[in-house]
Amino acid sequence: MYLGVMHVPRTSLVLLFAACHAYALPKVVILSTGGTISGKHDAERGGYLPAATAEELVAAVPKLKELAEFQVEKITAVNSADMTVAVWRQLASRLEQVLAEPAVTGAIITHGTNTVEETAYFLDLVLSTSKPVVLVAAQRPASDPYSDGPLNLLRAVEVAISPAARGKGTLVVLNEQIHAARDVTKHHTSRVETFHSFEFGPIGIADRLGVQFHRAPLMRQTIPLAPGTVLPRVGIVASYAGVDDELLRALLAGKSEGVVIASFGSGTVAGSMVAAIKAARAKGLPVVITAAPTGRVAPASASPGSPLEMRRIGCVFSHNLTPQKARILLMLAMTRTRDAAELQNYFDK
Repeated sequence: MYLGVMHVPRTSLVLLFAACHAYALPKVVILSTGGTISGKHDAERGGYLPAATAEELVAAVPKLKELAEFQVEKITAVNSADMTVAVWRQLASRLEQVLAEPAVTGAIITHGTNTVEETAYFLDLVLSTSKPVVLVAAQRPASDPYSDGPLNLLRAVEVAISPAARGKGTLVVLNEQIHAARDVTKHHTSRVETFHSFEFGPIGIADRLGVQFHRAPLMRQTIPLAPGTVLPRVGIVASYAGVDDELLRALLAGKSEGVVIASFGSGTVAGSMVAAIKAARAKGLPVVITAAPTGRVAPASASPGSPLEMRRIGCVFSHNLTPQKARILLMLAMTRTRDAAELQNYFDK
């Protein structure tokens, strides 16, 4: 039976095209770096290795194909204890490229939990995009039947495609919580609720009811990093009962161009380290003082290693950053200045 050719009015075709376009899935780029989220048990070594590919991680969560179209790329495959500044820069460069594409809605980085907060903070400082960049990790390996990776990845994608996530900077999503890069830190070796933003809490949630933000991270700044810029070498020295200045003086005699002192309480340094800190300042090396895990460096005590004394000799206070994050900010800020007062401005933002 001859059916002929059905005539469809031009206006109907336009409406049909518009409807199809309206339902097009958002595009998300996933950059994989390894970590426990990609961990598979290696019988020969008796432990887990970052062996699962990002494609496998996506395939393990069937619902993802309903949410977005994915472009998956491998950056590296390491335990995040082996994360390096070179990989950070590679991630930042690639993210700037892919997020400049109009069709890309957001990006996800699969990462290990050991240094995910450091990678997130570095990216938060150097990226200029307003599109969502979400880091996701897991406490239990991909080959574990109770892995938290699939749910974390699902929630990370939901955040990455959420219009509300735009302009919030780099985010870390685990255990159905959304954390700002500057605030978040790991606090437990194995529990799935290991990540906390201690003083201020998560900025939002991502659960079966959807993505909801409760606040926006206001202490944010961007320090763009040109491709040829050399980052200075910065070390961290911890304070503890009975500490001497041997390690600090070794750093001063080596290649370090700046140092972070992980001090006691509200920013008090052991008196045994003061002479070496003064020597560092005399050489023009920036010295940043951090405080207890939460709270700001607060000048109060008048002891030899007090914040009052550290300020007098030109040290920089870290505000409430951890030593690891203070190191990252110092490295980047030192590409602009090495003046203590100007450096302090970066830490106060």
